[in-house]
Amino acid sequence: MFWQIPLFGIMSSDSADPFYWIRVILASNRGTLMELGISPIVTSGLIMQLLAGAKIIEVGDSPKDRALFNGAQKLFGMIITVGQAIVYVLTGMYGDPYDIGAGVCLLIILQLFVAGLIVLLLDELLQKGYGLGSGITLFIATNICETIVWKSLSPATVNTGRGTEFEGALIALFHLLATRQDKVRALREAFYRQNLPNLMNLLSTLVIFAVVIYFQGFRVDLPIKSARYRGQYSSYPIKLFYTSNIPIILQSALVSNLYIISQMLAVKFHGNFFVNLLGVWGDVGGGGPARSYPIGGLCYYLSPPESLGHIAEDPLHALLYIVFMLGSCAFFSKTWIDVSGSSAKDVAKQLREQQMVMRGHREKSMIHELNRYIPTAAAFGGLCIGALSVIADFMGAIGSGTGILLAVTIIYQYFEIFVKEQSEMGGMSTLLF
Repeated sequence: MFWQIPLFGIMSSDSADPFYWIRVILASNRGTLMELGISPIVTSGLIMQLLAGAKIIEVGDSPKDRALFNGAQKLFGMIITVGQAIVYVLTGMYGDPYDIGAGVCLLIILQLFVAGLIVLLLDELLQKGYGLGSGITLFIATNICETIVWKSLSPATVNTGRGTEFEGALIALFHLLATRQDKVRALREAFYRQNLPNLMNLLSTLVIFAVVIYFQGFRVDLPIKSARYRGQYSSYPIKLFYTSNIPIILQSALVSNLYIISQMLAVKFHGNFFVNLLGVWGDVGGGGPARSYPIGGLCYYLSPPESLGHIAEDPLHALLYIVFMLGSCAFFSKTWIDVSGSSAKDVAKQLREQQMVMRGHREKSMIHELNRYIPTAAAFGGLCIGALSVIADFMGAIGSGTGILLAVTIIYQYFEIFVKEQSEMGGMSTLLF
């Protein structure tokens, strides 16, 4: 609900959204109570992890130390929420502070703080076990699904120059069929209308959903057995999407930060040759809120083509974008397994601690066998993630290719958690009765 409730007291502004490219990852929406999204949670978590990793603060394994660490992280989150709210207001995100007035500025800051505090409490509620998964992934998936539902069923009207049309693709279909004399032309317009969500966008979204779910089932099960108990067999699954949605998140964060740096430099050093090499920006509306869009420079070639017609006009742009997406996603996925502790060496160590060995292999050769699958699954899975994101962007899926992949992978993870919880509860009920 927060994604649609506007902030009270803001002045309408036709300026482009400078954070348009990272709102999918931050689960935020401009001009609403969810303006900050999960940014305070993520930022406070990163700060505390860096402090703990650099040994600036000592975090023990006792419950008291963990409680103090989590409490400090929540306190940092509240401080960051206030700081970001003040920065947003003073930098003119909602209009000139002098025109708005001090009282209204304080009211906007208070609204952002209370909304951010509620998001922190909801995340804490899920972490305490009153739900499935984490608050961060839930907010990201909710934001993307809300975007898809809104663009499919939105009752908002837009004046396109050919008359008033509904924003929602499905509602627009029935409206066009009811008001146009030529039903075939109305149906064609509902499928292919420009600058507003259409039925082809909706169908593309459903196709990408189905394809990603289908790929989620691709995996290799390595047979393992217990070294302590004879006859206890199991399997260790290595999925095609071994690193899940991490590659697309890291790639999106990299590109979004590059966009923001380029926009900041373009405003301060407008017309500079080296700044233009990094990116030239223009404002577009596209039937929705205005946003800054790259029209030249490096940022232009790292952004997805706007349509299939644009691919035909500038094939070099499309080629460089495809190469960058596939290469960066594969690289981030391959690198992440070493950083996150999911490499072949780490998995072999975990299996040894559980006193499990691979059937048909000695304990010393387990790392060699895992190395045959894990790095390949990570790199090829990242490549597939990048390819699916490119295809979704080319097909015009609602919410962008990155958003669709994040939503599907997160929802599938929730499904797996739910199935696991049900199986555990079923096993417990069998033991009780």
